[in-house]
Amino acid sequence: MNFMEEKFNRFDSSLAIVCDDREYCYKELLNKISEYKEQINSSIKPNSVVAILGDYSFENIALFFALYDKKNIIVPITSMVEAIKKEYMQESFCNYSVNCGQNGLEIENINQRATNKMIENLQESNSSGLVLFSSGSTAKPKAMIHNLDNLIQQYKEKREKSINMLLFLMFDHIGGLNTMFNALSMGATLIIPKNRDAKTICELIEKYRIMVLPSSPTFLNLILISGEYLNYNLSSLRMITYGTEAMPESLLKKLKEIFPRVKFLQTFGTSETGISTTSSQASDSLYMKLDDPNCEYKIVDNELWLRSKTQVLGYLNASMDSFTEDGWFKTGDLVELIEDNYIKIIGRGKEVINVGGQKVLPTEVESVILNLEDVVDCMVYGEKNSITGQSVVCDIVYKEKIEQRELKKLVRGYCKEKLEVYKIPTKVNLVERTNYSTRFKKIRRKDDL
Repeated sequence: MNFMEEKFNRFDSSLAIVCDDREYCYKELLNKISEYKEQINSSIKPNSVVAILGDYSFENIALFFALYDKKNIIVPITSMVEAIKKEYMQESFCNYSVNCGQNGLEIENINQRATNKMIENLQESNSSGLVLFSSGSTAKPKAMIHNLDNLIQQYKEKREKSINMLLFLMFDHIGGLNTMFNALSMGATLIIPKNRDAKTICELIEKYRIMVLPSSPTFLNLILISGEYLNYNLSSLRMITYGTEAMPESLLKKLKEIFPRVKFLQTFGTSETGISTTSSQASDSLYMKLDDPNCEYKIVDNELWLRSKTQVLGYLNASMDSFTEDGWFKTGDLVELIEDNYIKIIGRGKEVINVGGQKVLPTEVESVILNLEDVVDCMVYGEKNSITGQSVVCDIVYKEKIEQRELKKLVRGYCKEKLEVYKIPTKVNLVERTNYSTRFKKIRRKDDL
């Protein structure tokens, strides 16, 4: 029995997971893990690469910990698209795929003989592994492999806490897995949403008195846009954590006005280095400290570089260009540093708009435009321009009915009072919604420059 199972055994009748309105205690979770171990013993060879197909569920979580205990290399795949599932299993050198059916585990032997040296090293050392794929919004998804024993070990000393936490980020996301490990290692209760929409999330917060909501700025803005926060009692919320993308300052201000008693904490992590412990300068501040003993950082040309004890062994399908020879990971995140080592994420390097040699950060422009009274959402990005190289473009969701020409005049007039001329959008599009991924992260259009 590994230390996580020892914890589950100790928590016993405490509520562990709520999924589809069904409640499962830690004893039931431990029993399901044991049941799956027996099936795995007769069907899956030790140290194999195994894909878990599907998002979070009581059964998939139990399967994850059963495979972890048996030193398998786990590949969570949440996509429902058959071509993507097939590609991910091939890129991660899977030997088996598993569906949790009503009658037990549905195991398919993929019969893939190809392998990778990093996988072989984990197998030879009898270590469990984890393969995650990057979001792939602008390039081919990278398959990154972790030593799972090393990753989970960071949760061994977590103290017991009786709190309800929403499991918002997905099963194949480092942030979602961090929430799962964190909650279950403390004996907390995980609430799994059936759908990730504003109504469902607000309903669950009220029904289960959820105290901690991990989310993204994009989804938090969707809650505001929908108005669902007005339809439910969200007074149980004590903390909202946000990450995965830069938070516009004006959005944080609105959130604090609506949820004045809630503590807002900016989290930070990458699939390559794991989740780092952070502390915000204040609940309404975008400045934070990375104060994790397992992770060190430095800033090179305004870009944040990380080196951690939980970082990946490498990529299975890509070069290690984003890592230096001495192990520093170039995150691509641009930061601003102030006194006492507080930093603020100001955007992604690849999203910076180059207007005739002048650099424009989309989040800076967005934060200004979001202050306009009837602008409910906006997204700024760059488009090719034959004269300046790129120009600033903005998609806007507007509360009232308005003509696009009138909206452009309004936005540009307002921005002239707040921004330098080269930062003002030259094109303003009226849209029904901005473009974001299934992980509730903005997808900005990117010129092929």
